[in-house]
Amino acid sequence: MNIAGFVARNARKYPQHQAVVSPESTHSWAQLDQQVNQLARYLSQQHKVQDGDRVALVLPNSYAFIVAYFAVQRAGAIVVPVNVRLAAPELEYILQDSGAATVLTCSMTDEAVKLLQEKGTNAVWLDDVDHLLQDVSNAPVDCDSDDDDLCALLYTSGTTGRPKGVLFNHKALLGVATMFAVEMEYKPESRLLSLMPFTHSAPLNLSLVAGTMVGCTHVVAPTFTPDLLLDLVEKEKTTHFFGAPVAYRLTAQHPDIANRDLSSMTHWIYGGGPLAADHAQLARKAFASDQFYCVYGLTEAGPTGTLLLPEDHATKAGSIGYRAALNTEIRLVDEADKPVETNQPGEIQLTGEGMMLGYWNKPEATAEVLTEDGWLRTGDIAIRDEDGFYWVKDRKKDLIISGGVNVYPREVEDALASHPEVAESAVIGVPHQEWGETVKACVVLKSDLDNAEEALKAHLKPLLADYKVPRLIQVMTELPHNANGKVLKHLLRAEQST
Repeated sequence: MNIAGFVARNARKYPQHQAVVSPESTHSWAQLDQQVNQLARYLSQQHKVQDGDRVALVLPNSYAFIVAYFAVQRAGAIVVPVNVRLAAPELEYILQDSGAATVLTCSMTDEAVKLLQEKGTNAVWLDDVDHLLQDVSNAPVDCDSDDDDLCALLYTSGTTGRPKGVLFNHKALLGVATMFAVEMEYKPESRLLSLMPFTHSAPLNLSLVAGTMVGCTHVVAPTFTPDLLLDLVEKEKTTHFFGAPVAYRLTAQHPDIANRDLSSMTHWIYGGGPLAADHAQLARKAFASDQFYCVYGLTEAGPTGTLLLPEDHATKAGSIGYRAALNTEIRLVDEADKPVETNQPGEIQLTGEGMMLGYWNKPEATAEVLTEDGWLRTGDIAIRDEDGFYWVKDRKKDLIISGGVNVYPREVEDALASHPEVAESAVIGVPHQEWGETVKACVVLKSDLDNAEEALKAHLKPLLADYKVPRLIQVMTELPHNANGKVLKHLLRAEQST
């Protein structure tokens, strides 16, 4: 079975059931399948897209994105979703690296594409799908792709260095989709709210692909705002939402959240980083729900990994759970790939059905992260406590070594998060002549705080060992993030000095 085949199956099983609800329109599974056929035929006939070709999508969350994603795969090609916020040189790098001959875009996200079109990039605008496809046959398109055929090339968010293309076949992504559909109890009656960009692996594979496999309704909008999240939950009676922790922190502060009807929601899901314990409790109170799920994983793993269930949030919020998700295994190992003891730091490694085939045209980089026995080296350092729960301490590359002692930035960030005036923080190591590195915290406050640096240090002193308390604290108006909500610490390091 291939991924696009589930659209056709849903059209047969649930022809009039809502498939996609967007701000502009609502389409049934029968209508979606028809236009997937038409666009697949249009790309093959008008733009010579063939089996194995790469087709880039520079589109926001929209009906057009969903039609394009499945049409590219139905044409036998490999879909390359691209972050819509990239500048022209960044987009050009991905197009060249992937070898994508065609770009599908729209007027909302075409600024970089137009610049590259002057250099010969072949682009198709999908602002009016009906008009574009009005003269194209809607007869079924036979797609003979099977489980082992390549289907998607997802580029890492590039928080350091150039992004790498992560290659998947249908089997891997359907394995990930099965995992999430089971773990999050998807049903054909489920209504999935997608405001996080489909150009990232979790919203794409855990929501769009998994929901389509089951026959759920996709409620989509091009961007995220707290108002939009609350409005769409109320209006569309959605059941599931996946968001970055920042989406929950911002929405929890909405002045009208207590007056909104969020009762349809059965699953509030977050990933891309855990919610600190204090933030998790505030979110549970603000959303008037105890149905929060933390999911942990990497693009290279599908993403699949672990999950923290609602019943564990009261005592284990901030951890990533105690077990691997369905079809996945986890281990915690030292530098020699040997298991570590309880409460001892080690690297998380994952294996399972959702693992990537490798990095596109980068065999050396692939060999660095995939072990000979098929485990993915995540680069995340964690401990496993006495109850079996995993706590991510930090990225291997973010570890601070000050005076020969290891400092894990996330531990300091969690302690800062417990201060009532701290909205967000990022802790980094900066060069120090004597200690090699010293600890620095970049902090965003909710409101003015008198003598902020001293007040925050005083707050941290009883919570952390002395060597972990930042010697330097800088109050900032905002931290740099990528489109998936992750803080870009390499930009902070580039700007900081002692």
